[in-house]
Amino acid sequence: MKRALLIVLAGAGLASCATEGPSGPVPPPPPPPPSEQPPANPNAFRPQDFAWSTVPGRASIQGVMAYKAGAVRYTCQGSDVILTPETPWSRRRMTILYGSAVSAAVPVSTVRARTPSAPSGDYQTFVRKASCDASSRFSFGGLPDGAWYVITLAKPMGPAGEAVAVMRRVETHGGPKAVLLN
Repeated sequence: MKRALLIVLAGAGLASCATEGPSGPVPPPPPPPPSEQPPANPNAFRPQDFAWSTVPGRASIQGVMAYKAGAVRYTCQGSDVILTPETPWSRRRMTILYGSAVSAAVPVSTVRARTPSAPSGDYQTFVRKASCDASSRFSFGGLPDGAWYVITLAKPMGPAGEAVAVMRRVETHGGPKAVLLN
């Protein structure tokens, strides 16, 4: 009797797990909305990650490049200063190129050697540029709040020394932000 009861209960339990509905097989549940799905490759370039940086804002960056190596002083005069929005993709790229996602001063030859291993992506439309003046100063305006990477080329002021790529992570919050690249 107990055995028969167990068989009936087991059969009822299995029947409740069946994938057949009254009109055939039950379809699988729908996938979560796209915003909740993790990216297929978290290291992939995704333009939607950069979209926040295209919105005009009230923040600005006023910077000066003051890098020195021992007694050798450097300038960014005449060089472009690049402002790249921080995203998972750009953070990984900074780590590959500069060995850090926070700040670095790396010989340009080292950065160039690391460039082929960096992931590719069409992020140029999200990058802002400014010129470095004779006093090694630069500025960016109309920025939304967020995290950015400021990057420039520092050249030795004297005859000795190799050019250095200087990078720093900066956060903007609705007003002016002073940045010292050293």
